[in-house]
Amino acid sequence: MAKIPPGVGPRHPQVVVLVGASGDLARRKLLPGLFHLCSAGFIPDCRIVGVSLDEIDADAFRALAKAAIEEFFPRKVKAADWSAFAQLLDYVSLAAGPQALNAAVLKAEQALGGEVRRLHYLSVPPAAALPAVRLLGEAQLVERSRIVMEKPFGTDLESAVVLNAKLHEVFAEEQIFRIDHFLGKEPAQNILAFRFANGLFEPIWNRTFIDHVQIDVPETLGLGARAGFYEQTGAYRDMVVTHLFQILAFMAMEPPTALEPKPISEEKNKVFRSMLPVDPKDVVRGQYNGYRQEEGVDPESDTETFIALKCLIDNWRWAGVPFFLRTGKKMAEGQRIISIAFREPPKSMFPVGSGIGAQGPDHLTFDLADASKMSLSFYGKRPGPGMRLDKLSLQFAMHDTGLAGDVLEAYERLILDAMRGDHTLFTTAEGIERLWEVSIPLLENPPPVRLYPPGAWGPKSIHQLVAPHAWRLPFERAWRDPNREGG
Repeated sequence: MAKIPPGVGPRHPQVVVLVGASGDLARRKLLPGLFHLCSAGFIPDCRIVGVSLDEIDADAFRALAKAAIEEFFPRKVKAADWSAFAQLLDYVSLAAGPQALNAAVLKAEQALGGEVRRLHYLSVPPAAALPAVRLLGEAQLVERSRIVMEKPFGTDLESAVVLNAKLHEVFAEEQIFRIDHFLGKEPAQNILAFRFANGLFEPIWNRTFIDHVQIDVPETLGLGARAGFYEQTGAYRDMVVTHLFQILAFMAMEPPTALEPKPISEEKNKVFRSMLPVDPKDVVRGQYNGYRQEEGVDPESDTETFIALKCLIDNWRWAGVPFFLRTGKKMAEGQRIISIAFREPPKSMFPVGSGIGAQGPDHLTFDLADASKMSLSFYGKRPGPGMRLDKLSLQFAMHDTGLAGDVLEAYERLILDAMRGDHTLFTTAEGIERLWEVSIPLLENPPPVRLYPPGAWGPKSIHQLVAPHAWRLPFERAWRDPNREGG
């Protein structure tokens, strides 16, 4: 086993209370993630108490966990690792009540000994979040604990304020970790390293040199079994407020006074405070053909499955620089791209027909998929006589380094951070309420949804939104494969 770097894991033994332990997220991500963290030594001392509506016993929960790990853990599960992990698992049905949950947690803490901490992970639908919080309060499990909340964090300003107030009746703000798995991905954190560790880029990270920014997260997937949830939410509430705006903050924030949770959160919140309210005229809402025929969807539904918008940050660094955001379901490709377009030179000395400007401005592109990639495009001279220019690029991929195997899955990283009390990659109450505040004009006066065919890039009106620029997706040139001959 590789040596775990100091400071990565928690200092104290952990009891994880996994509420919603039989649900889809727990099966796909949380149980396999906890298995990896425990078996790899990231969490040396741990017990896991599953909680859900299912009236099953601990052995049945172990069988459920084993099936989930065998299906969704990416590597072969060693029998010894599973046997050790199975001994860490216990289960309490919600029907058993708060006293039974309290007894199970105390039993786990006694088995661990020492100064134990509790991590409550609420993997539940929005309507079940506050009842789960009340259950933890009634079970007297608030002390020495931290609680991880899944999105959405309200559906508008009023509901977010109420949700935060109810949460704060039981847990203090410093105990609450509002999770965004996008920020748990290695490439998202690499933005901080790229920006603040390199003298080459930080001086040009502003309105003087950057023309516009695109954050593009199209998805090929449809709704699956989430139609009921999605009807109440839509693409803007589901993706933009909780994911894309958070990525925007990492992109646009000022240098923090230290690479620590509080200074980073404060700089992110400054970005949110500087955002201008979202103007409905700068928004395109779309809905894929066939959405209204999905089970659980209103036949006259106005819910958007696609959204593209322009937003502005009214501060010294970014005044006048548009940020274009796009996301949607059943689109042409699944991507997670940040693309930064640099301003073009003020005057061209190159002859007409040389190719300068023919392929747009220079771009710095981050691929936020699990395998981190970056590309810097620029014009260079084509070999031979005369002055002909081609678009070239410098590219980096994490796979090139041989370190791709060290990358933690997003939920694994965020679980570790929550155990250590590190809020860097989590959203604050102030931040989420401010984002709902800037959303008020759009939520109160949304433009009509425009239909688009599945497998497209959204409604045609997205091109007017971004003009005179162009969307970077689809790329004209694919990412190079260093393993391919001639790549």
